[in-house]
Amino acid sequence: MSTQTEPHLKRTLGLAGLTLFGLTYMTAITVFTTYGFANLASDGHLPASYIAAAVAMIFTALSYGAMVRKYPVAGSAYTYTQQSFGGAVGFLTGWAMLLDYLFIPMINFMVIGTYMQTRFPDIPWQVFMLIALVGVFALNALGIKLINRVNFVIIAISIVMVVMFVVLSLRSMTAGEGATSAIEPFMGELGPVFAGAGILALSFLGFDAISTLSEEAKNARRDIPRAIVLATVFGGLIFIVVSWAGAMAYSPDWGSMSEADLDSAGVGAMLAVGGEAFANFGVAVYVAGAFGSGLTGSTSVSRILYSMGRDGALPKPFARIWTRYGTPIVAAGVVSAFALLGLVIPLLTVSTMISFGALAAFSLVNLSVIRTYLFPKGGRKTPATVGDWLRYGLLPLIGFALTLWLWTSLSGQTFMYGGIWLFFGVLVLAWSTKLFRRPAPKMDFSEDEPSTEFIDVVGEDHPAAR
Repeated sequence: MSTQTEPHLKRTLGLAGLTLFGLTYMTAITVFTTYGFANLASDGHLPASYIAAAVAMIFTALSYGAMVRKYPVAGSAYTYTQQSFGGAVGFLTGWAMLLDYLFIPMINFMVIGTYMQTRFPDIPWQVFMLIALVGVFALNALGIKLINRVNFVIIAISIVMVVMFVVLSLRSMTAGEGATSAIEPFMGELGPVFAGAGILALSFLGFDAISTLSEEAKNARRDIPRAIVLATVFGGLIFIVVSWAGAMAYSPDWGSMSEADLDSAGVGAMLAVGGEAFANFGVAVYVAGAFGSGLTGSTSVSRILYSMGRDGALPKPFARIWTRYGTPIVAAGVVSAFALLGLVIPLLTVSTMISFGALAAFSLVNLSVIRTYLFPKGGRKTPATVGDWLRYGLLPLIGFALTLWLWTSLSGQTFMYGGIWLFFGVLVLAWSTKLFRRPAPKMDFSEDEPSTEFIDVVGEDHPAAR
């Protein structure tokens, strides 16, 4: 059947709907995922780090918008860099993105275990992590249609929880346990602030999710770029307000905290502002959101591995389908097995690895704008104007510089692990191209071709670490 006769989604989403969609992927409770060690890295100036991260992400969002106008059907850093710099660079960008996809389920399982142990201290956190992992694997393998039905409920409850946290924090400001003044959380030194911002890049994963909704947008070329920027701005404002409110009510000596206390510092903030009852409510909401995110992430990355196996970028067994349920059982098993590394890898390392892959991809998206609009293949048909140099030269160059600064603010250990991952990517590229004698395989990160069952489970988009 030709693509002209296939059913298409209705173009019903305007600017407001697209922006709201992006905000749902950058849910505010993601502040509590990195609350402890981001505060430690920023020397207690978490709001300042969120400002730095938000500014960098706004410039990158502008670059995403520019690439969406050029390629309104595609929606990933891989596609943009592949079109701009060729298959090899595109493949390695996709490989870096794959790092995010693989670690997103893992970090959700880890925070479920960590936060549940704060409520049940006699049970090791690994037990809760394994229960969540096995549950997600079972749902992934069986193809249960869950996320679309539950996601909006979780989001609504999350918004209520965050509003309550801000209100309770402001009421607790007089207790004397928080910052001494309203501007103190913003007055950190640049080094620690950018170190914290490098970690917080994962909070913004998902603003590019809007770029995959071209078929449902009333005016994709106009509204999707605007929605990407608006979602980034509003999401950043939410993160800043929540982290500022928390700092005003709860500002312990982060450097004296143990690693376990840093991992669950979000619970400590909930206890400080609302007591045991609010902490119980907050943990329940957070665990529900993390489970849904883990299920979405696991299902989506399973399909990515399946597609790579089908297209020859990975061994063919990755493309094996469980015929009874129509799910990629081998790929799902590999994702779950990979997530078991969370039993031995610290939460901070997992978080920074997600940021490593994301910031590397974001940097290349900024460069892709310069390449595509100012130095396209075959040359420009007309000379670039001053406006073109500002819009497609200066702005993405600033975005590249900021994301590169955040990227290099990550720890040396993160770069060691990230370098190993990229090295394996080069080996996979060499294997799939027969030692570079064939063109690089095209990795499809879109959701254009999943079965109906996959669409029902994961929607038309990939997850963000939220």
